[in-house]
Parts: sequence; structure tokens; C-alpha cells
Amino acid sequence: MLDFGTGANMFSSPPMTEARPQLLDRLQRPLRELRISVTDRCNFRCSYCMPEDVYDEGYRFTRRAEILRFEEITRLARLAVQRLGVRKLRLTGGEPLTRRELPALIQMLAPIDGLQDLALTTNGSLLAFQADALARAGLRRATVSLDALDAPTFAKLSGGRGDVAEVLRGIEAAQAAGLSPVKINCVVQRGVNEHAVRALAERFRGRGVVVRFIEFMDVGTRNAWQPDSVVGADEICAMLEGLGTLERLPATHHGEVAQRYAYADGQGAVGVIAAGPRPCCGDCTRARLSADGRLLNCLFAEHGTDLRAPMRDGVGDDALVAAIERAWGARGDRYSEQRAERWSRDGRRRLEMYQVGG
Repeated sequence: MLDFGTGANMFSSPPMTEARPQLLDRLQRPLRELRISVTDRCNFRCSYCMPEDVYDEGYRFTRRAEILRFEEITRLARLAVQRLGVRKLRLTGGEPLTRRELPALIQMLAPIDGLQDLALTTNGSLLAFQADALARAGLRRATVSLDALDAPTFAKLSGGRGDVAEVLRGIEAAQAAGLSPVKINCVVQRGVNEHAVRALAERFRGRGVVVRFIEFMDVGTRNAWQPDSVVGADEICAMLEGLGTLERLPATHHGEVAQRYAYADGQGAVGVIAAGPRPCCGDCTRARLSADGRLLNCLFAEHGTDLRAPMRDGVGDDALVAAIERAWGARGDRYSEQRAERWSRDGRRRLEMYQVGG
């Protein structure tokens, strides 16, 4: 059990030792984490992710037959861990808890030899009902997306779906089930939820929950991102003044994206994830597996390597490993850094995907 008395231990993920395989991309970054989307569906319509005016009732999500089966996910995860150096798996979505029988998948992934961490990112609305089953299946940690504590702002950001009280119950249930430390991700948008920064930090200070504040990012092209909607990392930190002295913590592992701060009185920690002038992806060690089986090298990618088709065509493990090695070996993605360089050079304030190569 982690000691919640110290900010450093409370904030940290389980330590990641160096893996035996050393698969490197063109910038000499190893592959260490695989984020697995188990569905592209969600029961929320958050404005910065899945806005209601685009993803309405008539929107065509991926058909069930096109989504990776649990056995396919497990096969790829096993190869990634045992042959390619991955040490951490994180299940995402969409909303992963809308995928039926998710504990069964966790039970298949947890015993993989060499796996050091198995985590979940969720909006928390269904977590109170599933936390115990997830923990029993082998899930180790949970991260909950929560952008405001007050009902009106929460409703505005979630597309009028869900109840903030349900999310808070989910966080409590996750803690009770031993999915610790629970982390909260808050995407901060100017004019929308800046007030939530201090409220969230106050609510969870000293409660064994780490709150991480994320700069609003131009992921995709449908979330109405504008430069003036970004609340920067320095401004976020300034909002926390008065809650206690914050001390900068060192990174717990290579490729960590959050700037971490512990309260000097030992009452917890907070984090800030920057994406603009101080980009976080230069040493990124993450790959993503989409719900339909594409390997993506970057959060901002437009295209990926199809792994579902060859699996269903019957190729062997060696061929799948080789496909992943080729994709990662050709990787040169550093979208946030390239964007920041252009901002400083010629004042351009937003780049589309085609301008930076995804």
C-alpha cells in the first residue's frame, strides 16, 4: 500500500524498470506504455472531446464486429509486453466502462508476465457499480476525468449527461476497492471552468487523490479549440496559491508528461500537463491501440497501422511484432514541440494535422 502521507509516493505510478527489449523510434524513444481503447462509444458528450452537435444520435460509431475482441487485445498486449518492452497498459475509450464484461478483459491482461502496471481512464459515472469487480479482476489504478464540481458547469461540459454526484461516488468506490492512488484529470478551459481548479484542489487535498490539471489541447478538429481558450500551466499553478506551499517533484519515469508538485505539509500532490509553450511529448514513450485495431504513434495522429486485419487473416506472432516494430521504428512524432517551435518562429497559433505530419 502506498503511503499517502508523502506527496511523492502518493503521486507516483508503480516504478517502471528498464525492459529487456529496446525498441526505439527515430528520436531514440523506447516503447514503454500501450493505451488500449476498448470502445469508441461514450455516455457523455464532453465539449472538448465528443461534442453533441457532431456525435448526435445519428452518428455511426464502430460496429461491434469491427472492434477488437478481448482475445485479440490480449494477444497484442502480450506481444507488446513480452517482446517489445511495454511495461504499462491503460484501458481507455470512449468510455471503457460501457464495454460489456470489461472485468473479463482485465482478468486476461493482469497475469501477463512482465507487466508492471494495469490502469483505467474513465469518466467515473459507472465506476461505483464496477470498482470492486475491476479490482478483483486485477486492475491496479484508476484515473477519473472530472472537469468541475458544481452541477451547472459539470452539465455544460458533459453535454448534459451524467451527475457529478455519481462521479464522486465512483471515486470513493475506487479508493475503497484499493485502486490507489486514484487520479483526477481536469481539462481547464478559459471562460468555462477556471474556477474548478481551486475547488478541485481543495476538495481532494489530503484525501489520497491526485488532481492533474491539463491544458486544453487541439486534439482533432471538432472541439472548437482556440489559442485564447488555453489556461497555461503557470496560470494554473498561480490559482493554487494559498492552499499550501508546493514543491516541484522529480519525474518518476522517463516520458512522464505531468509536472508534479507536492504540498510541503504532506497533504497530497497535484500535477499540471502542459501542451503549448512547454510541450510534453518530446520524450513520449506511449503508443495507442484504437478500438478497431489500429496502432497509433501519437495522440494527434490521423492514421495508424492496421493490426486487426492481419490478425483475422491468421498471421503469426512474428508478423505482428514486425508490424509494430516497423511502425514504432519509423516514428518521429513530436507534435506539441513542432507546434511550439512554429509559434515562436512565425506567430502561427494553430496547426492542422497535415502541417505537422500527425
